Amino acid sequence: METFAELTALLRTAELSPAQRTLAERVLADPEGVAFQTAAELAGAVGVTEGTVVRFAQRCGLSGYPALVKLCRAHLSGQAQLVRRFDALDGDSVLERAAELDRQNLARTFAQVDPAAWRLAVASIARARRVHVMGLRKSHTVAYLLGYQLDLVCQDVTLVTPGPGTLTDKLRRLDPRDVFIAVSLRRYAADTVRAVRHAKAVGATTVAFTDTAASPLAGLADAVFLADMAGAGLLRSVTALTSLVQALATAVAVERGEAASTALRQQEALLTEFATYEP
Repeated sequence: METFAELTALLRTAELSPAQRTLAERVLADPEGVAFQTAAELAGAVGVTEGTVVRFAQRCGLSGYPALVKLCRAHLSGQAQLVRRFDALDGDSVLERAAELDRQNLARTFAQVDPAAWRLAVASIARARRVHVMGLRKSHTVAYLLGYQLDLVCQDVTLVTPGPGTLTDKLRRLDPRDVFIAVSLRRYAADTVRAVRHAKAVGATTVAFTDTAASPLAGLADAVFLADMAGAGLLRSVTALTSLVQALATAVAVERGEAASTALRQQEALLTEFATYEP
C-alpha cells in the first residue's frame, strides 16, 4: 500500500467486519482527523478497541497504525483539501452520511469534555473584566457565534478580527483579569496561535476550542475542548463545535445569574425601541 488513493479503493471494495467498516468510513470521511490522532483516540472516536484499530491497519496491508497515519498525512500534503473533499463527495448519500457523522461527532465531543476545564472556563468568563474571542478563516463563524452570545450576557466582549498588520493593536489591551478564547481548526491559523501565546504571557486566562490533541492550542490554553469534525461536505463539520460553544455561552449566562438576566432585558427593550425585527 503506497498511496491514499490505493487505500481508498481497497476500503470501498474490501470485505470488512462491522467494526472495521466503521473505521473505514471514518478514514474516508475524515483523513485530516486520523492524520493527527493516536490509535487510542481513533478507537475512542468510533467506539472500538485500540487492538481493532491496529488490526484494521494490518488488514489494509500496512505494517501498523503509524503507517496508516503516514498515508493520511502524505495525502493531506499532496493536494488541496477542498479539491480532495469535493472529489470524494457522493451526491446520493451526502444527506444520510452528514447526519450520521454529526450524530457521532456530537456524542463523542460532549463525552470528552473535561468537567474541571469546563468549570474553569465558565467561571473565568463569567467574572472576567473583558472577554476576547478569536477565530480566523473557517473558524471565524464559530468564534463569531460564541462572541455574539457572550456579548448578550457579559459586560465587555470583543471579537478579535485583525486587519492587515493590526493584530498587535487588537491585543494591546489584554490584561491578567481578561479571558482570551481561541477557536482554531486544522489547518491552524498562525495569528491565532500567536495571540494565545501572548495572552498567556500577560497572564490572561486562555480557553481553546480545537479539533485534536495534536493542535498547537492543546498544549497552550488553560482550558481545552476538542471537537470531533468528521463530515461529508466540502469542509469538516463544525456541528459539534457549534453546539459546544452555545452550551458554554448558556452556562456563562446561568453563572452570571441576575446580571445576565438584566442584560437580556435591556437588549430586548432596545430591540423593541429600534424596531429591529419585522412585527
